Amino acid sequence: MVKVVRRQFMHLAAAALPAASRIASAQIYPTRPITIIVPFSAGGALDVLGRVLAERMRSSLGQTIVIENIAGANGSLGVGRVARAAPDGHTIVIGYWGTHVANGALYALSYVVLGDFEPITLAVTIPHLIVSKNATPAKNLRELIEWLRANPDKASAGTSGVGGIEHVGGVLFQNVTGTRFNFVPYRGAAPAAQDLVAGHIDLMLLNLTPSLPHVRAGSIKAFAVAANTRSAAAPEIPTVDQAGLPGFYVTAWLGLWAPKGTPKDVIAKLNSAVVSTLANPAVRTRLSDLGMEIFPRDQQTPEALAAFQKAEIEKWWPIIKAAGIKAE
Repeated sequence: MVKVVRRQFMHLAAAALPAASRIASAQIYPTRPITIIVPFSAGGALDVLGRVLAERMRSSLGQTIVIENIAGANGSLGVGRVARAAPDGHTIVIGYWGTHVANGALYALSYVVLGDFEPITLAVTIPHLIVSKNATPAKNLRELIEWLRANPDKASAGTSGVGGIEHVGGVLFQNVTGTRFNFVPYRGAAPAAQDLVAGHIDLMLLNLTPSLPHVRAGSIKAFAVAANTRSAAAPEIPTVDQAGLPGFYVTAWLGLWAPKGTPKDVIAKLNSAVVSTLANPAVRTRLSDLGMEIFPRDQQTPEALAAFQKAEIEKWWPIIKAAGIKAE
């Protein structure tokens, strides 16, 4: 009888060890420096956001946070690194619409954008403006659409590259307005914006950060914000709903993910560190100055990011596939 009881006790103790180990690891997390993978070169929106977050998250988590830039294949190299990392919360990724939505339809990836990561939180969104060169005869969005309809295949729209948000968003614009124009791919949004200012291309979906200085300088025209609310950085520009193209929303949203299997308690600690950072007044001012809008507090949850990403995939994948867009 004593042997039976002893065997049962040992069995229960052994079964409890993995759970106890997970709890202990979550309680002492993080045990070493945390790496945030930015899947693009330094200087872009993801890199800037990552460095702003890292500066404040260090004090919340009590560990050094290192930013590592791994560029290539529209962000899929860096994201793939995180998909293969140990699920212990010490390697996470900051991604966006392109890396965690569009790439799933553009590339044959070694990971699943929706299934191989644990969402941490939505962070910010960068609204896009519908803009054109000054020589365009249109005075508002309705007139721009009418001008494009009257001149099929004659206008040109710049993009940051094949499959970028400006490209795919431009395809959606054509679909909902019944217009046709040619896409001109560039190596990034900045050179495309320069050619728009110079009048070499006619129009563009361009995010607020590079476009607003040109709008304020009178170098290009801005017709609408492709969102359901006006931008705090440019409240004078109407939304697409107000300008005559309701529901045409195109935004480069950014979030953070950990490898699949990362313990929930670790995710909760990471989420708390990001949320408290985004609530900091100095951080909010800094991000607003960069044209980034912080998601409402009730959307800064792992569950909200998972639902948002899924909805974006359901919206954009059919558009990408129907247009036959392939990564170059």
